[in-house]
Amino acid sequence: MQAQRVVLNARPGRNGEPVPENFRLEEITFSPDLTDGDVLVRTVYLSVDPYMRCRMNEDTGAEYLTPWQLSECVDGGGVGVVETSRCSSCSEGDVVTSFNWPWQTHAVMKGSGLQRVDPRLVDGHLSYFLGAVGITGLTALLGVREKGHITKGANQTMVVSGAAGACGSLAGQIGRLDGCTRVVGICGSDEKSKALVEDLGFSASINYRHEDMSARLKESCPDGVDVYFDNVGGAVSDAVIEQMNIGGHVILCGQISQYNKDVPYPPPLSEKMQEILRSRDITRERFMVLSYMSKAEAAACELSQWVKSAQIKVLETVVNGIENMGVAFCSMMKGGNLGKQIVKISE
Repeated sequence: MQAQRVVLNARPGRNGEPVPENFRLEEITFSPDLTDGDVLVRTVYLSVDPYMRCRMNEDTGAEYLTPWQLSECVDGGGVGVVETSRCSSCSEGDVVTSFNWPWQTHAVMKGSGLQRVDPRLVDGHLSYFLGAVGITGLTALLGVREKGHITKGANQTMVVSGAAGACGSLAGQIGRLDGCTRVVGICGSDEKSKALVEDLGFSASINYRHEDMSARLKESCPDGVDVYFDNVGGAVSDAVIEQMNIGGHVILCGQISQYNKDVPYPPPLSEKMQEILRSRDITRERFMVLSYMSKAEAAACELSQWVKSAQIKVLETVVNGIENMGVAFCSMMKGGNLGKQIVKISE
């Protein structure tokens, strides 16, 4: 059987910026004969995500992430359809998803490593299983719930960095639904700023590339910042932390501004920032969604209901074709996406 796959062609280096040429498209031939427990899947959508930058290094710097190997097929979040099955838990026609889906047009996979999903949960939008009703949505919802400490009626203000990205765009909407009075998003373009306010219901948005961050934060958060959903790190986060209130909470979800640098994760804060956290009794705890998977099923159901009732709006940037995986990944790393970056592989 013929298929196409994407392999890691070269590492960008620990301080290097990834380029599409770090990936290589290959034509392969494989046997579709299955052994017990196997399924043949056709890939429909693949996900590209910031954490993948760490997997491009020889050492990911995280015990729960394995590095991609040179000239080996890359993997990540994927969703597809079972075409042939020799597994009791999967039938032909089932829609299935996995965190470890190979970047291939077709693949033989172990059925035990796949999760069957019901397209009705997402009104047929299968890509949502990689975003709003998948690991991204779970990260946003459980991050807000476990680390944000939002209380309805408490007049809290929430700030989200990377707010127009896959996770941030959901986290801000969840913060509003859970009871925050004001939700302010930080992003990198006027188009994104407009989408946050007009489409997603954020109270205000700040374009960090062209606006005075400190001044705009004071203007947008007149009562200070109580909850900060941090996807970015660096100077953006420093500006937010400076305006946080006593007893505030930082949800440490991601640090995309630091992923191309040879620094530990999470990157250490300056002494000034550490002193602000100490003196104002602000929590800043690393959040890893994999530590909360016992709550995943209930959370996915809640996300599904919000999406289907349009209480949460989903933004996606979709690129077509497995040959564009590297381009889509590098664009996402530079903020070229509005919402979740998805690659469509087949119908």
